Amino acid sequence: MIHFFAAAGPHISIKAEEILNLGGVSITNSHMLGLLGIIILVWLLFGARAVALGKKKPNFATRLITWTFEGLYGTVRQVIPDEKWAKKVAPVAITIFFFVIAQYWMGILPIVGPITVGEGTPLFRPFVADLNMTFALAIVTIVAAQIYAFKYMGFKGNMGRYFINPLKDPIMAFVGILELVAEFSRLLGLSFRLFGNVLAGEVLLIMIAYLTQFISPLALQPFYLFELFIGGIQAYIFFMLTVVFISLGLSHHGDEAHDDDHSPALNKTAENEALTS
Repeated sequence: MIHFFAAAGPHISIKAEEILNLGGVSITNSHMLGLLGIIILVWLLFGARAVALGKKKPNFATRLITWTFEGLYGTVRQVIPDEKWAKKVAPVAITIFFFVIAQYWMGILPIVGPITVGEGTPLFRPFVADLNMTFALAIVTIVAAQIYAFKYMGFKGNMGRYFINPLKDPIMAFVGILELVAEFSRLLGLSFRLFGNVLAGEVLLIMIAYLTQFISPLALQPFYLFELFIGGIQAYIFFMLTVVFISLGLSHHGDEAHDDDHSPALNKTAENEALTS
C-alpha cells in the first residue's frame, strides 16, 4: 500500500499489511476492503434478482446490472455456441466479472489510504491489489476449466489432451506437453496481469495526489474516471479469458471445426487477443 511521510514522500509496499490477528489468522487491510466490497456486491445482485422476480421495482443500479449480465451472457454464447454448456459456464465467468470490477472500483474510494491504524498502516487496501487474491482467482479459473473439461470429455478424454503416446504420435505428444505448460502459464498470466494493473493504478493516483498537494481533489478527478474505465476493461478481460480457457476444454483435442461446435483455433486467437490487449 502507499501512504505518505511528510519528509520522505510516498512509501510503497506491495505486500498487504496486517491489521489484526484473530486466533492466528492474519487479517490484512485488503481483507477489510474486500469484505466491504463483497457485502455491497451481494446486496446489489440480490436487488437485481428481486427485480427479475417482480418483487421490487427496478432502479438505475438494477437496470445496469441486468443490462451488463445480458451482454456478458451474449459474449459467452458467442464463444460457446452450445446453449447447454454456455448456461453452465456463464454463472462462473459472470460472477468473476462482477467480483473483479466491484473490488477494483472499491479501491478508488476516498476511504482507501487516508484512514490509518497503528503506525500509519492504511486500514483499507484494494482486495485485487493483493497478489494472494488475484492468484486465488486465477486458480478458480483454471480449476473450473479442468472440471468442465472432465465433465465434457471424461477423465480419459481430458487427460488425452496432455498425455499422448510418443511412439504413436511424437509430434502431438510434444504438443500435449506444451498444452500442460500453457495451463501453468495461464495461471501466472491471469494473476500477475490483474495484480499489476491494480497496483499501477494505485501508484498513479497516490503520486498525482502527492505532486499536486492542495489541488489534488481537482487534479485527481480525470484519473478517477480513467481508473473506472480501466477497472471495467480489466474485469472484462479476466471474464473473457475465463470463458476462453473453459471453452478450450470443451473442444475435442485435434478435431476440426464444425458448424455446431466452436473451433479451438478461434478460441486460441481470442485468447491471444485478450492477453495482448
